[in-house]
Amino acid sequence: MNGNYKYIALLALFFSCSDSVQVSETLDRKPAIVPDYADITIPANIAPLNFSLKDSMEDAQVVLSYSDQRIEVKSKDNQFVFPTSKWKRLLSSAAGNEVEVVVRVKEKGKWLEYAPVKWSVAAEPVDPYIAYRLIAPGYTLWNKMGLYQRDLESYTETPIIENKMSGRNCVNCHSFCMQNPDKMLFHMRETYPGTILVDGDKIEKLNTKTEQTISSLVYPSWHPSGKYVAFSVNNTKQGFHANDRNRIEVFDEASDVVVYDVVKHEIVTTAKLFSKDAFETFPTFSPDGKTLYFCTAAARPIPKEYSEVKYNLCSIGFDPETRSFGSVVDTLYNATVSGQSASFPRVSPDGKHVMYTVSGYGNFSIWHKDADLYMADLSTGESVPLDILNSDDVESYHSWSSNSRWVIFSSRRIDGLYTRPYIAYIDENGKACKPFLLPQKDTGFYDRFMMSYNIPEFITGKVKVGGRVLGLKAKEDKGIDVKFAK
Repeated sequence: MNGNYKYIALLALFFSCSDSVQVSETLDRKPAIVPDYADITIPANIAPLNFSLKDSMEDAQVVLSYSDQRIEVKSKDNQFVFPTSKWKRLLSSAAGNEVEVVVRVKEKGKWLEYAPVKWSVAAEPVDPYIAYRLIAPGYTLWNKMGLYQRDLESYTETPIIENKMSGRNCVNCHSFCMQNPDKMLFHMRETYPGTILVDGDKIEKLNTKTEQTISSLVYPSWHPSGKYVAFSVNNTKQGFHANDRNRIEVFDEASDVVVYDVVKHEIVTTAKLFSKDAFETFPTFSPDGKTLYFCTAAARPIPKEYSEVKYNLCSIGFDPETRSFGSVVDTLYNATVSGQSASFPRVSPDGKHVMYTVSGYGNFSIWHKDADLYMADLSTGESVPLDILNSDDVESYHSWSSNSRWVIFSSRRIDGLYTRPYIAYIDENGKACKPFLLPQKDTGFYDRFMMSYNIPEFITGKVKVGGRVLGLKAKEDKGIDVKFAK
């Protein structure tokens, strides 16, 4: 999409002459706009999808209709802002059906009505909240950042923790157990380093670097039981290109995968996940807790051969009763055959599909412009690119809703600089529908907001623990030392 267009909460309306209906026969004007996001699918419990027109008009109105219900809104400052109560009633009634969207504009005293657009309203709701980190795309600095949560049924955003409460440190890698807002963790780096684990009213600070591991624990994935969290340990470096469309390279000189026992404060692993001969990273549990997916590549000299490192998507069995791993590693995505590299696997809660990112090389695909989303059917092992979700720029991190019908993912498609959150419907067969941008009340919000949305995650409710409580825990608690199991 052209960066000169005014981006909006859901869609920027563009017009084409072939799809317009001229209301006044005396108007000598060639129409030039049509909706760019026709045929999208939205949840019935989403905040109003306010939008604006690219060009200023003398007057304009939009009509939303389903059955005998209608919402008519006149433009103000070229924006259409829908009344929340009427919006909710209309979408609730239309769940499982379609809403018709008709735009009319007045120019030179004449009115034009444009061809209607259909918005499908899914029968299945989306989780009511998302959580994400807001960070400036400055690569090395984090003076101002935080973890935030957004009510998807309104526009309300509240902080989970802002780093002004914890020494202006780096807060990152937030993760929730089965989308549960009461069972979460996140990391802190530099000032007051450690992992903060929240389980209801219980809050722990963990010191996760051990003598046997090359780093503190990162890239978490909860076991569905809540008794374990899979992590990787990574010796990570960052570099900058002098002349390349990918601005940054982030690569591992070494990495392994481990599983943390929440009760015993111990780390367990296996030689198949903890080897100097391979780079293992990005673990994620299956929803039944019996399989651990991860990405792995043959170890190479880094940074000399960074562009030759390509990751397979693999899996290994896990027994939560004995904390033991299977003896066989299965390969779901073979980088040698495909010639590309996999990262960020995430399994749908119904266990049917795994979504992951594919790029030309490496594993830190959030700055690789060729990064696209793929989906694998776990019953057949077949993988396909999700073309309807992908763009000419970066699609990277993604997560599932608790009912497996929605995904949220980050994309740089607007300007190539900032990651923005997009939401898309996925049917029970794994077919994706056209995504829409996280709605904002002000349709010009994304033109002015100079922060990136990082690691968007669905959650089933609001995180209740306060940021000041978390900040005090980080500053005042020495932390529990995690041990490597013997």
